[in-house]
Amino acid sequence: MKELQPLNENVLLDVSDNKAEQKTAAGIIIPDSAKEKPQYAQVVAVGNIENPGIVVGDVVFYKKYAGTEFDFEGKKYLMVPYADLLAKIVETEAI
Repeated sequence: MKELQPLNENVLLDVSDNKAEQKTAAGIIIPDSAKEKPQYAQVVAVGNIENPGIVVGDVVFYKKYAGTEFDFEGKKYLMVPYADLLAKIVETEAI
């Protein structure tokens, strides 16, 4: 089995999206090229970063045009510089 390990200050994100077909209320099918991709993903691996503030499994919000998207063993990934991560999405309880 092969594994991707980010080098330097890079973070590997899983951006595999479901391929469910989307339609408008009028029944028009929206092609993948017209859909806006979400800007959040799950952290798969973290490179050599001192006190990163994130761990594998966290969901993070990243800059719109950040990183390099690629396919590896049937899944889509995004390699982004740590500096392009904007926030960690966390669950909180209602007050």
